[in-house]
Amino acid sequence: MIIWLNGAFGVGKTQTAFELHSRIPGSFVFDPEQIGFFLRKFLPSDAFAGDFQQHRIWREFTYQGLHYAAANVVGPIIVPMTIVDPLYYDQTVGALQRKNLQVHHFTLLASRDTILRRLRRRGDGRNSWNAHQLDRCLESLSDEMFAVHLNTDGKTIEAVAEEIARSVGLDLNPPTWHPMLRPLKRMVIQIRHIRF
Repeated sequence: MIIWLNGAFGVGKTQTAFELHSRIPGSFVFDPEQIGFFLRKFLPSDAFAGDFQQHRIWREFTYQGLHYAAANVVGPIIVPMTIVDPLYYDQTVGALQRKNLQVHHFTLLASRDTILRRLRRRGDGRNSWNAHQLDRCLESLSDEMFAVHLNTDGKTIEAVAEEIARSVGLDLNPPTWHPMLRPLKRMVIQIRHIRF
């Protein structure tokens, strides 16, 4: 089973992915962004400019990597990745579905103000690259192609993860961190995913 978490930058995909991972034994987080960073590092800069999703090789590696993981990982594979272009969606999520893999795609939504607030909390101001992508992401991801839509406004990460698990028929273990320590857990995950 693949659980793909889509949504605008800052909506909470990574936090939700790791909440699910911590509560589903045998699960695995597959981060296609790492493929982009690998390609950016090992290809000449003049051959690799702009958003790595624009390069067919990223979409092919993402598809092939997930196809391979699905054949070799017993537990659910959780994929936190923003993908808003219909063609890119078709070449990754759609391609996996055409191989008859069990792919559950969720788009996490929230209001523009909520996402901007979440971006600020993680250190991305109104002028950051992520903030500048917000309107484009919200407009594209509202399309029915990107359903199932899951509104996260006013919901905790735990509640969002539980809603996803119920939808795909998975039982979650209880949260691993005491409620008072959960902000620390969020900070640890955020620090681990700072991109330099």
